[in-house]
Amino acid sequence: MKRFEYSRATAPEQAAQSASVKDASFIAGGTNLLDLMKLEIETPVKLVDITRLALAQIEKTTDGGLRIGTLVTNSDLAAHPEVIANYPVLSRAILAGATGQLRNRATTGGNLLQRTRCYYFYQTDSACNKRNPGSGCPVIRGENRTLAILGTSESCIAQHPSDMAVAMRLLDATVETLKTDGSTRKIAIKDFYCLPKDTPHIENVLESGELITHVVLPAPIKGMHTYDKVRDRASYAFALVSCAAVINVEEGKITTARLAFGGIGTEPWRNEAVEALLTGTDGNDDVIKQAADLLLKDAKGSGQNDFKIPLTRRLLKQVIQRALAGKGA
Repeated sequence: MKRFEYSRATAPEQAAQSASVKDASFIAGGTNLLDLMKLEIETPVKLVDITRLALAQIEKTTDGGLRIGTLVTNSDLAAHPEVIANYPVLSRAILAGATGQLRNRATTGGNLLQRTRCYYFYQTDSACNKRNPGSGCPVIRGENRTLAILGTSESCIAQHPSDMAVAMRLLDATVETLKTDGSTRKIAIKDFYCLPKDTPHIENVLESGELITHVVLPAPIKGMHTYDKVRDRASYAFALVSCAAVINVEEGKITTARLAFGGIGTEPWRNEAVEALLTGTDGNDDVIKQAADLLLKDAKGSGQNDFKIPLTRRLLKQVIQRALAGKGA
């Protein structure tokens, strides 16, 4: 691990200003960053510790939603009574990720920013456009079983690893930030992540030194909440394919449907056209096939990960049929 400067912030404004220098990073739980630093994948010249900031609260908003501080741990968020009662899809997604020990340390803001688990990204003697722009992407013809089939480019097919972010995308969360000049902004999560295109090293729209302070959820939505995750092991494994869903069924008809997917996209993946197609239908096999065709219209396998295409179809069908049968939460 390379040497770095360390400072401890006592206020959000101080944290943002301290991180304004080139190649500075914030640190809170450190569950991903420290691994990256040990491997010298990330080599920040300065770490700004934000763990003492008053950003670990969960508060109700005036419109019935929740405002979640960036330092709220994954464990505390998943166990919060409001989340369990009104956003169970989020609680289930969080509990499907990592281990209890890691969830006790991992933070809400940090979870949104975790890096891909592509093998080549972590193999520092290998080329990787995400780690070293312009060096190439050997995974496209290499060991790509776990990688993305949607949102990919000739430069990168790395999958987004977060379970929590998939549920946040489903729920239309808003990311609140503080810039180094003291100004703030609100970023819809659908606009937060960047597709790789020819700049896979740019993963989100945050500016240098910009601090996530809160994540805001709108008022709860009605329906069956579920998070289904297909993975190689029953725990402590990243998704091959996952689906966060809130589906409302009345008198045998789907009145509203929201679906977001993990494991298959270079970012948490949602296709509102698929949701519109399902709405107002009885979710029969023909409709489900049309929905899957639309969802996977631009899917591109790279060999070992081709199986994710039929697997996603089966998972989509499973989630919809469970909602129609009234067997969800």
